[in-house]
Amino acid sequence: MMTSKTSGLYVTPSTMSSPASAENLVVGQPISEQLDGGAAGEAIDAFQGAIGHRFANARLLTAALTHRSWCAEYGGESNERLEFLGDAVLGLAVTDTVFRSRPDHDEGDLAKIRSAVVSEDALAAAARSMGLGGVLRLGRGEAASGGSDKSSILCDAMEAVVGAVFLDAGHACSIEVVHKLLAEPIRAASLRPGDNDFKTRLQEMAARSSGEVPRYLLTSEGPEHDTRFEAVVKVGGMTFGPGCGTSKKRAEQAAARMACAALDDKNNSTIETTGDKS
Repeated sequence: MMTSKTSGLYVTPSTMSSPASAENLVVGQPISEQLDGGAAGEAIDAFQGAIGHRFANARLLTAALTHRSWCAEYGGESNERLEFLGDAVLGLAVTDTVFRSRPDHDEGDLAKIRSAVVSEDALAAAARSMGLGGVLRLGRGEAASGGSDKSSILCDAMEAVVGAVFLDAGHACSIEVVHKLLAEPIRAASLRPGDNDFKTRLQEMAARSSGEVPRYLLTSEGPEHDTRFEAVVKVGGMTFGPGCGTSKKRAEQAAARMACAALDDKNNSTIETTGDKS
């Protein structure tokens, strides 16, 4: 949706007239007019067009685009509070959209679809399609390490943007934006519910083979504002992982994904061996 002109652009003090915080922005004035008037302003305008919402409160969008690495270098508030709100808004918006658009699906399938659509992979892919990485405010170190394309950062920022839309224009508008951005992931997930819900898949596989319930072991490291989680999962006498993520849920999904892949390979090998013997 974004033009190639803005692809890869990340906002740093050199492209923002007021790098310290969003407090210098004026509510109701176009955000692009409050930047340097160059590529950064064009990127912000293009991004708002891509999501289908133009912010009345400039501070909300700027806060949603501000990663903690920026704040560590230049001060101000990161997008983490908006991410917290956006996670809940996004879940409700996806649930509402799926419930209304899929009357033929039962509760179990609806839950699987929602889980797939709000997964880190799906949200990061949607963020890339709208050029979100190109307008993030990142610290120099994070930007240099490719932070604008890291799935965890994109996913968190996507949630923050949804939270910002909710505060800027209300629940109905946030649902419209979510539907616009995630229509394709919802469609794809509806065709094969549960394909990306690896925890559910693993639980079903374990129930069929041994009746055992997968057990997840979690560890974390880093400061409270930048905690990283690792999870391993034990099932059938085997341990899989570690899966990593910025939340317990994402780390467990990553570990379950690894377990599903390994067990699928093992089952396929067993089938092939049995076929050879016959």
